[in-house]
Amino acid sequence: MLYTSRGKESRDPDEDIYSSLEPVIHGLGMSLIELDVFRGKSGNVQIRAVVYREGTTGIDDCSRAHRAILPRLELAFPEQDVYLEVSSPGIDRNIKNGSEFAHYIGKGVKCYRTDISDWTAGVLCEADEEKILLKGKEGDVIIPLTIIAKAKLSGDV
Repeated sequence: MLYTSRGKESRDPDEDIYSSLEPVIHGLGMSLIELDVFRGKSGNVQIRAVVYREGTTGIDDCSRAHRAILPRLELAFPEQDVYLEVSSPGIDRNIKNGSEFAHYIGKGVKCYRTDISDWTAGVLCEADEEKILLKGKEGDVIIPLTIIAKAKLSGDV
């Protein structure tokens, strides 16, 4: 899970917020892919959550997630104005870390590889902590996460 605060990757102190929201989102049949928390100087908190449901994640899913998690966020930041944006990953989402691949099994993915300085595209068949398996036009390709410079969902595959 990627958690960012003011644009910097972090694992604290607001990881507790992610931990409290993730089961709520999971209970709705979705996954919490990303959570960004930005604290403004004027005392407001802006939170951006990306949720994913297998198949298609639509506006109704984002609305359900928004209604379910906003009360928890208002309790977590009692003296601040909370602004919440919930979105789906989108068809061309940049995949921000290796753990995110597991959510997109069966989807088209393209990866820019440092070993060949080129893109490799295919349908994501498997993903673990070390590598992914893409089924492409030239056959199956195993790509270690360490050589992926950039990855994104791709509807073109």
